[in-house]
Amino acid sequence: MTVPTIDPAAGDPDAAVLRDHLANRNWRPVHDFLRTVQDPDDFDWYVDVAAETTGLQSWIGEWIEAESRSALPVLVRGAHAIRWAWQARGSGRAKDTSAAQFQMFAKRLQLAEDCLDEAVQRAPDDPTGWALLIVTGLGRGLGVEEAGRRFSEATARYRWHRAAHHRMFGQLCAKWGGSHEQMHRFVDDTVADAPAGSRLGALVPMAHIERWLDLPDGPDRAHMRQPEVRAALHWAADRSVRHPDYRRRPGWPAPHNSFAMAFWLAEEYAGAAEQFDAVGDLVTKDPWNYLAGEPEDRFARARAQAYRERVSVPG
Repeated sequence: MTVPTIDPAAGDPDAAVLRDHLANRNWRPVHDFLRTVQDPDDFDWYVDVAAETTGLQSWIGEWIEAESRSALPVLVRGAHAIRWAWQARGSGRAKDTSAAQFQMFAKRLQLAEDCLDEAVQRAPDDPTGWALLIVTGLGRGLGVEEAGRRFSEATARYRWHRAAHHRMFGQLCAKWGGSHEQMHRFVDDTVADAPAGSRLGALVPMAHIERWLDLPDGPDRAHMRQPEVRAALHWAADRSVRHPDYRRRPGWPAPHNSFAMAFWLAEEYAGAAEQFDAVGDLVTKDPWNYLAGEPEDRFARARAQAYRERVSVPG
């Protein structure tokens, strides 16, 4: 069984170069590159790649000072501060998180919010800052209504902003103050209305994975095997990653990984194998990190089973 490794650049050569520049604190070509990215979804994705840079907060002030009127460095700093905040909080439940961790979490989230507020003022037509503010609001416990306001600001600038929809979906999950009903209604309406071939179709498998994780007796495959869930997964795949209008854009492995895991959990092995074929070895951390063990190992084991169990349909 071949176990792939996670590529932080998700197979994207521009992202790999961007990461190398930032690892060497070489912000000028990063600034120049980001200024050329016109597609809002692509731009958000590259900002997220930049935000993963370890130690960014220690030197990004140089970039901000040099480009004192630009939204880019404060946007990247805000996006990084969100990740930095969650590092401080840790991945444990609230009851297992210390007061000191919560204090640092709040301090870093406030830094993120301040940077993003400045970014949206400097670039009022850009949805990226508003989409990221959904996450700071979630972390600060501002609630569904405020998240909806920020989501509306982002989508007023770009109706089908992928990250804004994904972050609003996160706010509507039961674990963050929403409910299963709100989550599914938002997801189903979004996918039904989105343009054919949109990557937003991946919200459907993500929603059912969230529902599966929240089962009172612990995760098992019963929910995912329900006929209506299986039908919903196929419906969403047909409208997105299996649609003729679907195109691979930066970050494209993510929806295929979500569909692959959901189909595998649903024991729809032919559907899972199709998505594993599409994604190759480009495993993503999410959603495989929801399973016990290393994400790469869980991906490889699920793929091996899907290939074993795949039933050939006579042509």
